[in-house]
Amino acid sequence: MLMDRQKGSLLVVDVQTRLLPAIADGEAVLANCSWLVGVARRVGVPVVVSEQYPQGLGPTAAPLREAAGDARVVTKTHFSCVSDGCLDGTEVDARRQVVVVGTEAHVCVMQTALELRWQGKEVFVVADAVGSRKAVDREIALARMRSHGIEVVTREMVAFEWLKQSATELFREVNRDFIRDN
Repeated sequence: MLMDRQKGSLLVVDVQTRLLPAIADGEAVLANCSWLVGVARRVGVPVVVSEQYPQGLGPTAAPLREAAGDARVVTKTHFSCVSDGCLDGTEVDARRQVVVVGTEAHVCVMQTALELRWQGKEVFVVADAVGSRKAVDREIALARMRSHGIEVVTREMVAFEWLKQSATELFREVNRDFIRDN
């Protein structure tokens, strides 16, 4: 199945100030999450941002929060956004497809993605926009999610599938502002 911007949403899981420094390649994960949020906003895909116990892990990292603009921010204490109920009434809840990014891949991202899949959603996890403290945890989480029918994709796969074609002004804008030289 292909990602469709008319059916999709972008869920950014727990990219928070006190957790991010411990994430392997954390700066790249943050950059790729911010990039995807920018693309989503440009093509009209709704964005929801979750924060795990922000009193302890801090708020969403500033560059990402800036990129997200007026995106809905939900807080939680369960590792899974689904178990917590924080996605109820959001665009993630309302739409059939969910693109998931964030941290940690083997905890909050994986538990959320699995439960979204079990709810019948089409779930896509962006390999270059998820991270864990240890690389092995990230790799095993991606493999486990894939074995449960979750599509593992890259940020550019998301962008090009949301765009669908090149002969549009929207493609030219996204190509100029996000794809070329990034």
